[in-house]
Amino acid sequence: MRFFLTGFSGFVGSRLARLLLDAGESVSGTYVGEPPSMRDCGATCVDLRDVEGLRHAIEAFDPEVVIHLGGLSHVGASWERPAEYFQVNVMGTESVLEAAAGRRIVIASSSEVYGKVPAEEQPISIHRPLAPQTPYALTKAAAERLAIAKGAVVVRSFNAVGAGQAPSFALPAFARQLARIRAGKQKPILSVGNLEARRDFVHVEDVARGYRAVALRGDPGSCYNLATGKAPSMAEALDRLLQISGVEAEICQDPQRMRPVDMPLLRGDARELRDLGWKPLKTLEEALEELWDAELRVSELRVSELRAFESPEGGAR
Repeated sequence: MRFFLTGFSGFVGSRLARLLLDAGESVSGTYVGEPPSMRDCGATCVDLRDVEGLRHAIEAFDPEVVIHLGGLSHVGASWERPAEYFQVNVMGTESVLEAAAGRRIVIASSSEVYGKVPAEEQPISIHRPLAPQTPYALTKAAAERLAIAKGAVVVRSFNAVGAGQAPSFALPAFARQLARIRAGKQKPILSVGNLEARRDFVHVEDVARGYRAVALRGDPGSCYNLATGKAPSMAEALDRLLQISGVEAEICQDPQRMRPVDMPLLRGDARELRDLGWKPLKTLEEALEELWDAELRVSELRVSELRAFESPEGGAR
């Protein structure tokens, strides 16, 4: 089959593209910013708000399935840039739906659309009424309405985690700081936000597999939760990352890392997705180990580049 991905070079998009290619599928798509690392994928740089650019890219590749992963995804940043989030996540989704009309479409949404759900009413069912509490969640809820009206399939993903995630997110930010502490580039003080929040972390490779399952077998006009059904606290995840890294640091809560609104608990019921044959195969611990190993490699590369820059043999550059 032929799959077209928006957000091709993103955290989830790059993993999904590799998964599909390894399965023998044809894959292309669009990206903004950093180009894809995969060669000969044919992906093009197109802004989601450019409906004509999207239409041209989709028609040129002529896919059977369009998976819309592109957009702005940092919850905290949405409070500072609500207009941009609306333009990209809502108007961008409308552009994708228009450009891909007549094809099977899968739209990426988020567990954030559920808002604050009492612990006794979790894990959260897909039938739960939406109650978005943040600008980001509002844009995703609006995008869902547009998508379902057009017969697209919606995936409400819970917290993806793994190597390659941007350091603007909590766990990669912790790993980045720990790597800097280990390299002597930062004092042994770890700045954190709300560690009491509990999240349903899904390994990014399981997230990619979930999107593939929905793309192949999901019912048009339906929604699917992508979740493990478990929700450890941020403190528990950080403790495990500290053990994996072997780095000792003082934990210091930074007011700037606190969000105006933070859901105390988000734990998903993914029975509909499991009915399609999906189940999580990787653990949070594996994701944290891979995240740490990747950050350590990057940190060591930075140190070696700096040494080469400073060495007399290398000369001044």
